[in-house]
Amino acid sequence: MSTVSVRIPTILRTYTGGQSEVPASGGTLAEVLEDLDAHHPGIKARILDDQGAIRRFVNVYVGNDDVRFLEALDTATPEGAQVSVIPAVAGG
Repeated sequence: MSTVSVRIPTILRTYTGGQSEVPASGGTLAEVLEDLDAHHPGIKARILDDQGAIRRFVNVYVGNDDVRFLEALDTATPEGAQVSVIPAVAGG
């Protein structure tokens, strides 16, 4: 099981006590999100929808790669990887 660093966007920092980056463990993104939620209850529901997929307006990266173009929640999270949760910004 790998330990990774998860970058938390400002809007979700209420779940992490204001921390912008927190550690989490797991060999896949799904496992990392489970561990993240175990330590910061409620945060996973803000990242995943009711069907368990990544919400439409949330982007998740492992390293520099958007997981939607990899294996989504099955994307491997190697030891020391950085996982970034980035809410989409829209406007006009």
